[in-house]
Amino acid sequence: MILELADIRIHPGQQAAFDEAIERGLTTVIAKAKGFQGFKVNQGIESPERYILQIFWATLEDHTVGFRESPLFAEWRAIVGPFFAAPPNVEHFELVTKSV
Repeated sequence: MILELADIRIHPGQQAAFDEAIERGLTTVIAKAKGFQGFKVNQGIESPERYILQIFWATLEDHTVGFRESPLFAEWRAIVGPFFAAPPNVEHFELVTKSV
């Protein structure tokens, strides 16, 4: 499993609208993508305009090719993109160990 970690900064005062938009985008668009396995969204306490989005993919290519090169990516960005104060910083991680 691959973890996509996106560090998102939105425009101040848009938190409530962004909360709705990101959930809608994840559940109605990204959830349709091949290899999608789930997500988590966390909002900053000290920086409430900062969000950490975690998406779990079966493979790296499911995200970088299957999703990013599909029409779903444009749908996703149309929903959440207007809120971005800057392009999200996105990285991918592999699981090394976990607790049970």
